[in-house]
Amino acid sequence: MLRDRFLRPALLATVLAIATPGALAFSFSEDAKKDAAADEQARAAAAAHVLSLPPACLDELRRRKIMIVMGERTGEGVTAEQARFSPHFNSINKRLLKHGIRTYSQQEIRAQIAQAEVDAYFRNDPDAALAASKKMGAQLVMRGTIDSRSAINPVLRIPEVYVSIAYVLMTPGGKLISEASAKAESYSGGDTLGMAGTLIEEQADAVVSTLLGGYCAANPPASGKKKSK
Repeated sequence: MLRDRFLRPALLATVLAIATPGALAFSFSEDAKKDAAADEQARAAAAAHVLSLPPACLDELRRRKIMIVMGERTGEGVTAEQARFSPHFNSINKRLLKHGIRTYSQQEIRAQIAQAEVDAYFRNDPDAALAASKKMGAQLVMRGTIDSRSAINPVLRIPEVYVSIAYVLMTPGGKLISEASAKAESYSGGDTLGMAGTLIEEQADAVVSTLLGGYCAANPPASGKKKSK
């Protein structure tokens, strides 16, 4: 998984010093195969869950159009210049498109609404967010916020970086409909955006499944049956 891909060389050197070459090669190879198989099963299960949602709800989602916005929380607030988040955007976008859900491209978002209006989705400013959504014609907004922190690992005494991404599916005015999260930790340097990109790509299917499932739970389709008098 993600943590294993970012292990520092010093940690690998420690492992190499205490393991025999033959056993190490076998262990790493087998663990990698098991991780890959588990990842693929998780992705397939998440995709199947979306397809198992009530058909009426899926049809409704496919009639709507979703705007995806990404941001990163720093010590000075949230940075939300969308051009910085193309890989992160694409991971979520391609999953939505796969399920027949329409989205706006990053180029369309940048062309039609100002940066200050994108920022409104991260400031929890409902009036400005609604105005931006109306400009785009978006019926739903999917917002992802990347957060990171670093600490010294108490055992290995090396920098450890924690990255989490909080997603919400909102109405055009910013009212919460559903939420999901992805998180990972790494013995890695300061490329938190790169790490977040890998994290999203690994967990995007589960995130989309959770958000869309939450939408259907909050908006159950009408049964169509009349109540008896």
